[in-house]
Amino acid sequence: MRGRRLGVGALVALPFLLGAAAGSPGPEGAPAFRFADPAIVESSGLAVVDGLVVTVNDSGDSGRVFAVDPGTGRTVGVTSWPEDPVDVEALAPAGPGHVWVGDIGDNRRVRDSVEVLRVPVGRGDRSVAPEAYELVYPDGPRDAEALVRHPLTGRLFVVTKGVFSGTVYAAPPRLLPDRPNRLTEVGGAPGLVTDATFLPGGGGVVLRTYSTAHLVAFPSWQPEEAWDLPDQDQGEGVAPTRRHLLASTEGARSEVLEVALPARARQVDLGAPAWTALRWLATALAQPLT
Repeated sequence: MRGRRLGVGALVALPFLLGAAAGSPGPEGAPAFRFADPAIVESSGLAVVDGLVVTVNDSGDSGRVFAVDPGTGRTVGVTSWPEDPVDVEALAPAGPGHVWVGDIGDNRRVRDSVEVLRVPVGRGDRSVAPEAYELVYPDGPRDAEALVRHPLTGRLFVVTKGVFSGTVYAAPPRLLPDRPNRLTEVGGAPGLVTDATFLPGGGGVVLRTYSTAHLVAFPSWQPEEAWDLPDQDQGEGVAPTRRHLLASTEGARSEVLEVALPARARQVDLGAPAWTALRWLATALAQPLT
C-alpha cells in the first residue's frame, strides 16, 4: 500500500507546483527569452509542449508552426502543411508532441465556419497533412483569438473577441473531421481577449487582453481575479509553465516575459471537480485497511 499511496499523492501534488511560487502579481514581468528566428514576426499564439514553446504567426503567414527552445530562444523545429490558413490566431496543447492550431480569426465576421487542426510539433522540420475540423457558431460568425483545451478531458473551447465582452463556446466532446462541428455557448468573457490558457489542474482559466489577465473558474467561467500585465507592443500570447505564465507579443525578435500568478490561482485550479474527486480518492486510499 505504501507505493500505491505515494503514486496517488504525487498525482494530487502536481497542481501545488502552480502555487509554490505564486504571489501577488505586479505590472512588471521578468524576461524569459527572446524569439531569435526572423521568421517569427507576429507571434499570435503560445503553447508549451514537451518542454518547448510553440508559436504561430498571425494572419498572412503560410501554414506552419514554430517549436522554440526556451533556453536559447532559437527555433528547433518547424512543422508546415500545404494549405494556407485564413487567419490563424491561437494554439492549444493537444497531447504529447501535438498542438491544436486555431484558424479562428474573422475580423469582418464573414466566415461561415472556422477550423482547428491537430499538428505534430517538436525538434526537426517536417511537412504534414493534418486533419482539419470545421467549427460552426450557433449564432452567426464571430471573431476569436483564443482557443483552450481542458487538460483532463481534452475538450476544446473558443473564446471570442468582442470589443466590450466576449463569449465562450464549447466544441463537441468528440470532433468529427467530415462534417461541421457545432459550438455551444457556455459562458461569458471580458472584451478584447487575445489568448487564453487552462491552468494545469483544469479548474481555472487565464484570459488575457492586451493589458490585463483575468482568472476565471471552470466550469462556471465566473471571474475570480484580474491583474495588470506588463506593457507589451501587442500582447497576444499566454501559456502556463509549472510556476508562472509566459506572455508574448507580436513583433520581430519580440521578448517573451514570465508573469507571476496570484495566490488565488492555486485555490481556483484545485477547485476543479476532477481534482476534488481525486483528492477524495487519495484520502480514501491512505486510510489503513481494517
